[in-house]
Amino acid sequence: MKEDFKSGFVSILGRTNVGKSSIINSLVGEKVAAIANKPQTTRTVIRAIVNRPNSQIIFIDTPGIHKPKSKLGDVMVENAFEVSKDVDVLVFVIEATSDEIGKGDRLILDKIKEVKRKTILVINKIDLVDKAKIARLIDLYKNEYDFVSIIPVSTIKNINLDVILDEIEKNLKVGPAYYNIDEYTDQTSRQLVEETIREKALKLLNDEVPHGILVEVDKMKRSKTLKNEHIFNVEATIYCLRESHKGIIIGKNGSMLKKIGTYAREDLEKMLGTKINLKLWVKVKQDWINNDKIIKNFKLQ
Repeated sequence: MKEDFKSGFVSILGRTNVGKSSIINSLVGEKVAAIANKPQTTRTVIRAIVNRPNSQIIFIDTPGIHKPKSKLGDVMVENAFEVSKDVDVLVFVIEATSDEIGKGDRLILDKIKEVKRKTILVINKIDLVDKAKIARLIDLYKNEYDFVSIIPVSTIKNINLDVILDEIEKNLKVGPAYYNIDEYTDQTSRQLVEETIREKALKLLNDEVPHGILVEVDKMKRSKTLKNEHIFNVEATIYCLRESHKGIIIGKNGSMLKKIGTYAREDLEKMLGTKINLKLWVKVKQDWINNDKIIKNFKLQ
């Protein structure tokens, strides 16, 4: 390893739906974080690893900052802010479509000022606005904090994503690699399966249903097919808050559940590099989002 090799931890902060997970997946080049056009897609703290010739960057994708309405929501926001205290660099993601600093962004800014970490401001979704609007937004935020860099990006158009990595690397200290160079996440296969199933449900279901979904893998077992091909036999349960939600998730003649399973299996086969036999069940677990025994599993260890 080179003597000037750098490494460090980077936390990505932002409101729900600003594109944090899309940015991480684009930078890593692998699917490690759930993406859906729904608030609060990321629930847990996920680590994603970018290995470069001169550095190893460990991204920590945190839940989007929002106004909590349950014990789960409280823990999600608490986790996001707790992580920011111990990282080497913060990446604060905002939307280019913003006209002002809203309550959510103001809350994050105040936390950044409090922890006093090197912070890169990333303005996402610049493909949706003109350059004059971006310039006004840059001036607005420049007056709020001494960011080490301000980077306008677009994950859709793949604009300036490499610049984020370059700027992070500049602001890291010399240090060893914390993970093997062939690793891109610290999530287990079980966690990847659960997150992928939940992501597909988030994308396909009505607005009120996804927030009450919890996915748990009941069984994961490797075996071989009759053609001697490796296969993962996976059984998982989708828990929801109400009986009415259960019917929506299953769909007419099981059509929605089948669609969720098909899309999840396709993604998982690419990620895990093996065939997947996926079986899904749906059960009601009333008010689990306020159940202390379940919520403790979401807290930082």
